Amino acid sequence: MLLVTLLICFSPSALGQQEESQFGDDIDSDLADFDLDIAPRRVPRQVKTILTKETKPHIQELSIKTTIISRYAFTAVYCAMLNRHSAATEGVFQFQIPAGAYVSNFTMIIGGRIYQSEVKPKEKRVKQENGKPKNKESGDASPEPEVEVFRMAANIPGRNRAIFMLTYEELLQRRLGHYEHVTSLRPLQLVSRLSLDVTIVDHAPITGLQVLPLRNGKSNSASNPAAGPNAPKLPAKPEPPVTTVIKNEKNVCKITFSPNIVQQAKITTNGLLGDFVIRYDVQRDMGIGDIQVLNGHFVHYFAPKDLPVVPKNVVFVIDTSASMLGTKIRQTKDALFTILRDLRPGDHFNFISFSNKIKVWQPNRLVPVTPLNVRDAKKFIYTLATTGGTNIDGAIQTGSSLLREYVSGSDASPNSVSLIIFLTDGRPTVGEMQSTAILGNTRSAVQEKFCIFTIGLGNDVDYRLLERMSLENCGMMRRINEEADASVMLKGFYDEIGTPLLSDIRINYTEDSVQYVTQHLFTNYFNGSEIVIAGKLTNQSAESLHVQVTASNNDKSIILETDVPLRHRQMETEKHVKAATAAMAAGAKTPGSGVTQGLRDALGSKAEEFVERVWGFLSVKEGLRSRLRSQTSKEREEHIQQATNLSLTYSFLTPLTNLVVEKPEVLADGTMAPVPTITPAAGEAASAANELPSDTDDGKPQKSNGKPGSQSSALGNTIGKAERRPAKKSITISKTSADGDPHFVVEFPLSKLTVCFNINGEPGHVLRLVSDHKYSGVTVNGKLIGAPAPPGSHKQQRTYFSTITIVVDHPKRAYIEVTPKKVILDGRDRMVLPCHSTVAVDSGVLSVAIVGKSNVTVTVGGNISFVILLHQYKNPAPYQRDHLGFYIGQSKGLSHNCHGLLGQFLYEEVGLAELPAQGDMKPSSVLKVKERSVPVIQKSRRIYSGTQSVDCWFARNNAAKLIDGQYEDYLMSHMFDTGDWPHGTNRV
Repeated sequence: MLLVTLLICFSPSALGQQEESQFGDDIDSDLADFDLDIAPRRVPRQVKTILTKETKPHIQELSIKTTIISRYAFTAVYCAMLNRHSAATEGVFQFQIPAGAYVSNFTMIIGGRIYQSEVKPKEKRVKQENGKPKNKESGDASPEPEVEVFRMAANIPGRNRAIFMLTYEELLQRRLGHYEHVTSLRPLQLVSRLSLDVTIVDHAPITGLQVLPLRNGKSNSASNPAAGPNAPKLPAKPEPPVTTVIKNEKNVCKITFSPNIVQQAKITTNGLLGDFVIRYDVQRDMGIGDIQVLNGHFVHYFAPKDLPVVPKNVVFVIDTSASMLGTKIRQTKDALFTILRDLRPGDHFNFISFSNKIKVWQPNRLVPVTPLNVRDAKKFIYTLATTGGTNIDGAIQTGSSLLREYVSGSDASPNSVSLIIFLTDGRPTVGEMQSTAILGNTRSAVQEKFCIFTIGLGNDVDYRLLERMSLENCGMMRRINEEADASVMLKGFYDEIGTPLLSDIRINYTEDSVQYVTQHLFTNYFNGSEIVIAGKLTNQSAESLHVQVTASNNDKSIILETDVPLRHRQMETEKHVKAATAAMAAGAKTPGSGVTQGLRDALGSKAEEFVERVWGFLSVKEGLRSRLRSQTSKEREEHIQQATNLSLTYSFLTPLTNLVVEKPEVLADGTMAPVPTITPAAGEAASAANELPSDTDDGKPQKSNGKPGSQSSALGNTIGKAERRPAKKSITISKTSADGDPHFVVEFPLSKLTVCFNINGEPGHVLRLVSDHKYSGVTVNGKLIGAPAPPGSHKQQRTYFSTITIVVDHPKRAYIEVTPKKVILDGRDRMVLPCHSTVAVDSGVLSVAIVGKSNVTVTVGGNISFVILLHQYKNPAPYQRDHLGFYIGQSKGLSHNCHGLLGQFLYEEVGLAELPAQGDMKPSSVLKVKERSVPVIQKSRRIYSGTQSVDCWFARNNAAKLIDGQYEDYLMSHMFDTGDWPHGTNRV
């Protein structure tokens, strides 16, 4: 989870029960912190009056940190809320996020207890009301796709604080030649400490940076770049909000906004400050585009410039039903008058109005743009009158027939772009009214010859119908709120699609070098926009990736191609990721609250995975679009399952998932219910592997001292009351393990043999290590991360385990997810534990003991244990990556049917045979495994971070014949995949 590092930033007093005297003068102290540049008594007294009249909990701090790396934005929101009253009070955390963003984590800390969210598949609507666990609340914002308000209510005990932490991610879309990042600042009250920090880092130089004045209005309309400003027009050089500081250094830009409580009151006294809007673009050259490569994934940004405009054939289909009367039709006419002036001489156009009846301005044809035709079109628009119902199907059929016949005729330019722009403010009330029938009729009429762009105006629109209509016909859908300026937004939407530069775009990559590539075929490319594609690299050892772009432009075909040097791009991408984390670290040194560093660290850890997360983000979006376009229920279910699995893998709150978090239990006297205890580790009670070493900054292993209390337990001070446990006996750790590159070692005690092998997987692969889901209920998966090989190595890349997940299903489901920096434990309670502290937690089903910066021991029941080594580097070389080693400590509780790369050998015996020399061949050795003969050679392997050396018999070629099946059979779809071994048990 993104906010794990925040857990170490709070003092006990900030989280536990508080005394009344500690809070009595909060408002006075808050105001005293500010140097007022106005009359020091009058305005502060007014502000204090406003604050003292508040009955709801007071927001002491609202801190928002955003990092944008190559147009992918990570945002973390921290909100500290104080209940000044003696009785428990409901605190409501509410935050607006952009419509295209996905929430990726939510955490509450109330009364010293952590309430961590969990992303779960959304149940069917019929079961949803009664299907939620008791005392759980969903963070799903709304079933409506465009509602962006995330809201969570929770009881705060008397004289206590609550902390809410929310993170979300979004890929910024380029529209009208710039990117726009919008942060909603609507805390609904004056805030004692308010801060917003945005860091932009890009591979290309940042250009045209602007911070606009605070924008009012609803977030979903205001945040739409197509609308232009959804407010009065801005001056030529708009002034940024007061206190805004901008530092722009070519590829790195930092923006901060921190108005004190008096400055907020001068803007508004109700806490509705508005949207903080940042616009910028990046420098780009004509060519193949910008390709970023990181950890086995790539993202390709393609936005060519300086191309001639392609002529377009456009039919405007406009709703003139009775509901359009008044402001709607007036604003629509204003926009159409403006659009007429922007049509180019090479374009052809027509207008259709519809209600009960359908009227065509120029029957059976499209006309060229001439002064006379534009004048006649204005007359037609001016005389449009509103009456009757809404015949959507008839209007689409008429417009499609008109455009289809023109495109098929001899008058149309062969490389022109054809489209329908369809606007309505209502649902179908005349003619065909079934959505499925309308969509089918539309597909039949369009015949893939042109695109449909739909616009919904107001609150009584079937947006799902319009969205499917546009998606199925290579267009886009845009919604305009009831109170928005439809004229400005309609014109803005037309500006986005009014200048086509390319058509029939196809982007191909080296065959067999990439997989799971997101959409790479595009009908049109419009000026000022951007095409973004992401995928996985199947062969990172390749020197280069061949990229080819083919497209049509005006009267000719265009082919662009180049070879992208993969290792060079990986190094360049790593460089600007480091620039992003360095910029955040520098900002964290400035004075501020203790959470500032935690938020920046959290965003920095996610930034290191940004290319993969772009791929996951785009893949989910594509799955959701494909779901809407599906023609059969089977196809729809496949897309739903795929998008759901990806949403769970990346913890995205999407239309297919819910974000569920347990709510705090507050007793009748206003205090918290008892909380579970957390026990700091003492001596060998912390782990059976206390003496296992950790990696230091120079890469040389050192032993941890293992002394009781030698590692401070910051978390132990924040949750519950700490108790020391008596020391336990050590658990014997076997040599059976997967560590390092990764090198697999299997110990066969009965045969007195040790076998080893390598798995040359690719970064991003998830490997099944232990599979006993049906019996003991235990599954262990490990995810690979990539790194370049050291200088002089025969390898071109190395892979390590970046994450280990242990899932348990008996007696109830629980899991532990381990990375080099954090442990997520979801058992009786969901907790996030930092790996730099020493702490032990017993959750009932699972137990975890962490020796800070050294190792993690996970115990299941009393007879299964795993030890995970933490390999961390303070100053890593370019070829070093923080990673994990996995060791099986005790396996008695695993069944004889256990499988996986390691699990299949736990109850096996092997034999060693010597094959005599034949001809020129020297004598060789073979292992007898399950009646298979496996050629092996002798090797020596170092384990336990290099402190021990073990002689082993090495099986080549990804353990061919040694393991059941092939190593590809052990690749999992995601980290929580508990599917069985496809070929049954390990008994053959």
